[in-house]
Amino acid sequence: MNLHWKKLIKLHESKLFGLDIGSSFVRMVQLEKKDTGYAVTAANITKIPEPGIDISHREAEIVKAIRKCIHATKVRTRHAVCSVSGPEVAVRPFSLPPLQDEEVNSAVMFEAAQVCPFDIDNAVVEYHLIPNGDESVRGILVAATHDVIRRKTRLAGKASLECVVMDVDSLALLNCFNGQRKQKPRDAAEAILDVGASGTTLAIVGDGSMPFVRNMHYAGNYIISQISGERNVPVEIVREALSGSESPTLSAAELRSSLESACQKLITDVTDTLRYHTTREKASFVEQIYVCGGFAMVDGFVDMLQERLGIETALWNPFDTMHCDVGQNCLDVIQNRGPTMAVAAGLAMRSI
Repeated sequence: MNLHWKKLIKLHESKLFGLDIGSSFVRMVQLEKKDTGYAVTAANITKIPEPGIDISHREAEIVKAIRKCIHATKVRTRHAVCSVSGPEVAVRPFSLPPLQDEEVNSAVMFEAAQVCPFDIDNAVVEYHLIPNGDESVRGILVAATHDVIRRKTRLAGKASLECVVMDVDSLALLNCFNGQRKQKPRDAAEAILDVGASGTTLAIVGDGSMPFVRNMHYAGNYIISQISGERNVPVEIVREALSGSESPTLSAAELRSSLESACQKLITDVTDTLRYHTTREKASFVEQIYVCGGFAMVDGFVDMLQERLGIETALWNPFDTMHCDVGQNCLDVIQNRGPTMAVAAGLAMRSI
């Protein structure tokens, strides 16, 4: 699947790299495709300072983090593949009756106007058709407001980068999952659960039906806030405890108990989504969940999900099947922070 919008420029022979500008971190990955799969040629992650009141100052801090992240890798290209996400982005499957080729575009645009939670007249809409063996028209549409696209391209531009492809986080996640697998996908459905700081993405693939994506707002920051409120301790202490640091005010047992209760809404949302997926045409039960994202690194989180969801669940590092020979720093990043960088890796797999 290759849903994106392109800027028409001459790239010469320059390589691209994936740039994931999140709410808490900037992540970049550059890959080289070989006969045996992908090899990592650069990877880095840089923290963005905590949000302030002033929006312009916040943007300056993000740009500074982007420059720092790229500079440390010593990549020479300025051509980045970026992505957008959030409430100003929609990814929806569609199924239409048989149509003439010249009718498809207007029909998809009409469909987008019905299902997108914003005015598509102020948005970019792209779609990809998926053959299904009959005359109906099926596929996936993506819509994103001009504002959210401009914000990302502006940040890249201020960091002296050229955003040559704009993707969507959830599709980059699917691209990474499909691109790094050496074995053919099973007939059974599999899910990727990306739990970040400000958003969670659940993507389901591999059972013969169209890919299914759901974005949820309940994520790491909300979970941390809930624990902080329940235990009456500062958010900073909860963050440190979840990262593995010992806390004099929050025991491991208290943290585990509060983590389970704070994750209840996330577990309910995931359960409801999985249940809804099974009601779709040709869909089957999800047999495996691969967990990634920043919050996936919290000790005990993945095990708790498996216990509560009753489905085989594993921490997913997309770099486990990739070779890296560009230095110890890059190796440390992909080994220790790899599960947080799936979107950046999926962006790096895009091509012009």
